[in-house]
Amino acid sequence: MTAPVRRATQLLGGLVLYAASMALLVHAGLGNMPWDVLTQGISRHTGLSFGTVTLLTSVVVLACWIPLRQRPGVGTVANVLVIGLLVDPFLAGLDRLPDPLPLAVRIAMVVVGIVLNALATGLYVGACLGPGPRDGLMTGLVARTGRSVRLVRTSIEVLVVAAGWALGGTVGLATVAYAVAVGPLVHVFLSRLTVPLPSAVDAEPEPTAAPVTR
Repeated sequence: MTAPVRRATQLLGGLVLYAASMALLVHAGLGNMPWDVLTQGISRHTGLSFGTVTLLTSVVVLACWIPLRQRPGVGTVANVLVIGLLVDPFLAGLDRLPDPLPLAVRIAMVVVGIVLNALATGLYVGACLGPGPRDGLMTGLVARTGRSVRLVRTSIEVLVVAAGWALGGTVGLATVAYAVAVGPLVHVFLSRLTVPLPSAVDAEPEPTAAPVTR
């Protein structure tokens, strides 16, 4: 498989899996990913679907790139469209499961969702076709403020979780588990899935390339 084909395949596959992982955590009801707490809160107040709010939020975040002088790539646009359009169908499919689900099943969904999210992140970030909107916001703020990635990422996530929780988004143990586990898991997957580029064949994959959520 040629590098361009591999990159395109990884990008698309990663984004599809990312939407699936989001749906798993949302449906489990034990706590969402940080940005999805906000998405769910907005969805509950506006009546818009989760996927629609995801897409619109991505567009708003992308607009914040302009003063930060960030440039989107093909992967950035694909991130907005693929995840925003697919998360609702995945949620609809999960809604066909028996309700309520046993706690053990919901916990299993969280575990699978977190691992799947990390794999999806390794795939689409490793394709090197452009960061997701939230990634670019984080890296842009790091570049403009001179603050550390850890500080900027944590500040963003605390703000969106607080706002989402105030709007009725679900915060729980799964939110904490995701925050703790996804970074190390992404680091493992990204080191194996980054596609070597002609100008950076010997470059070490950048651990901080892992997105805030997407």
